[in-house]
Amino acid sequence: MPTRLINARAPIRIADCGGWTDTWFAQHGKIFNIAVAPYAEVQLSAQSSDESRITLNAENYGEQYAFERGRGWQRHPLLEATIETMGVPDALSVDINIFSRAPAGASTGTSAAVTVALIGALARLNDHTLSAHEAAILAHAVETDRLKRQSGIQDQLASAYGGINFIEMDEYPHATVTPLSLRDELWWQLERRLTLVYLGTAHDSSQIHDKVIAQLQDAGADCKVLNALRACAVQARDALLASDLVAFGRALIENTDAQAQLHPDLVSQDAQRVIEIARAHNALGWKVNGAGGDGGSLTILSSVRADEQRAMLRAMESEATSFTVIPIHLSRDGLRVWETSS
Repeated sequence: MPTRLINARAPIRIADCGGWTDTWFAQHGKIFNIAVAPYAEVQLSAQSSDESRITLNAENYGEQYAFERGRGWQRHPLLEATIETMGVPDALSVDINIFSRAPAGASTGTSAAVTVALIGALARLNDHTLSAHEAAILAHAVETDRLKRQSGIQDQLASAYGGINFIEMDEYPHATVTPLSLRDELWWQLERRLTLVYLGTAHDSSQIHDKVIAQLQDAGADCKVLNALRACAVQARDALLASDLVAFGRALIENTDAQAQLHPDLVSQDAQRVIEIARAHNALGWKVNGAGGDGGSLTILSSVRADEQRAMLRAMESEATSFTVIPIHLSRDGLRVWETSS
């Protein structure tokens, strides 16, 4: 059997409004997000072999090791649980390389993007075709069922579908995804004016998130803050459909304010420093990506002036050596899988 070389990639997400409402304790939710590059990338090489071995190369971590099936999680539980879920045919020697230019712990759904891309590659290896929704459901199940982790649904859906989406979760974890169709000029404006700023340390949910989850569980599915977050997702969707970037920026800000109402530490001191610089340079909006907390990143919607945006980014990077602007491009595509002759 000749070597099969399978490639898969999936985008991360930014500017998520309505987060926290895509969870089991919220029960139902409304979420808005934007899929962007840099992508999570998987390249899988397989050929017939009596060894039936699997080698994982987690390139970002500089770790390459043999994964032994059926022996529990060894080094990277998310990757290994995904392999166990999808399966690898016997009598194959498989090398799996995984890489992303998005920093780990940036609160942009990087782990979900990696899982979605790996699921796509392994499905192709098994000669299966998955829809975007099927890939997202499988990726979510790996985190929640296999690894027993807390996980909303939005990250996996954003990576699998790509584009700009409004997600309605009628009952956890069942959801409908509605892609937004924007005119090219608005798409180009968003691509130039949206910036991803990494705060320099990996996001750590830890005790803060446990407190928020307990608080929301006690408050009920339709508590005031969850309803405010749902409303921000609707506001963000409607603003873009109306080509109103001022209203879109306001939705980002109001969502960040609602996160702070859940717990003040969800908008960290470093995030506040970035927000102050953005405000001083007339940015239209800012969003603490993901659930919030220490580390992670922010999405900034700059003013219309390109020189003012560049001055803002210089000021952010000079404010602290840990603050880094991550180049992004809006991704019309979600999960993409293709095979190359080798």
